[in-house]
Amino acid sequence: MGQTCNDPMKTAGSIGDFTCECANGVKTTGAAAVCENDECAAMPSPCGANQMCEDPNKAADKLHDFVCTCNSDMSIKKVDGPATCDKDECSSNPCGMGQTCNDPTQTVNSIGDFTCTCANGVVATGAAAICETDECAAMPSPCGADQTCTDPNKAADKLHDFECACNSDMSIKKVDGPATCDKDECSSNPCGMGQTCNDPTKSVNSIGDFTCECANGVKATGAAATCEMDECAVMPSPCGA
Repeated sequence: MGQTCNDPMKTAGSIGDFTCECANGVKTTGAAAVCENDECAAMPSPCGANQMCEDPNKAADKLHDFVCTCNSDMSIKKVDGPATCDKDECSSNPCGMGQTCNDPTQTVNSIGDFTCTCANGVVATGAAAICETDECAAMPSPCGADQTCTDPNKAADKLHDFECACNSDMSIKKVDGPATCDKDECSSNPCGMGQTCNDPTKSVNSIGDFTCECANGVKATGAAATCEMDECAVMPSPCGA
């Protein structure tokens, strides 16, 4: 089967000189040829990468009957050529939290070519990416002045989890941004007697910006003002004639 028979001397007195020729070029004279060897033994494999090749009739007279089976899914097979093995590898969520998975060749025979992309642009192929570095190491600090930055997951795949704590009150904290540390600094009466205290930024993250103002208009920022001058120098004298 599948062989071509030729009798060059069919009009002359010659017996047994016919030839049988296989599709792959193998010839035998006077008998059927043994055409096939193991088609899966070819290099490179006729099935391509990530597939198993099997030739069920390698000892018989039959060509192009090898079977390619996907290693990733043994139920996906094709005869006489590579199977289409790959599917959307992103469907199994192989990337870490907060990463974007992309499988550009999900309809062709390519396995392990999906990519995982971090929010900060780091990309890994065939595995989850390691996205994060120490977010607190950024300059300037993401927490701003007068605050302590801590990144509890700097070695893990998690972004925007750094924590800002107020140096003035470590119990005041905020995740993924500067904390609001300041309060009305005038509430503790930091100015001297007879002075007016004003904290213009008591609702924002600014410490030590209160002002103390004397009755005579002298001002100091962040501390009590030195208000007085020589009261006896005023004219007329405060003591009278």
